[in-house]
Amino acid sequence: MNRTELGAWNPFEEENAAPSTVEVAGVTLRAGDRVRVQPRRRADILDLALAGKIAIIEAIEQDLEDQIQLAVVLDEDPGREFGVLRQPGHRFFFSLDEVEPMPAEERT
Repeated sequence: MNRTELGAWNPFEEENAAPSTVEVAGVTLRAGDRVRVQPRRRADILDLALAGKIAIIEAIEQDLEDQIQLAVVLDEDPGREFGVLRQPGHRFFFSLDEVEPMPAEERT
């Protein structure tokens, strides 16, 4: 297959960039804001262990099906800097309905 048969499609190119903010329960959230994690769907044992924990939104990401996910790092994780550096094991992904915004004075 040559370039003309493939056209201009690039499987690694993002057509829709993830938003820089999202709204959860009427509150606008962005990277750096704190949320409480409340796993709801298909929760495994790790998700259950994280329930109720405070996390910092590291990034807002959008998958290939246009679903928005929040990449978070736990506030109490002693290896939190590894999550900020996007290292495995210190970054967790949750959908918008699995987080609760913290009160405004505790959000950032």
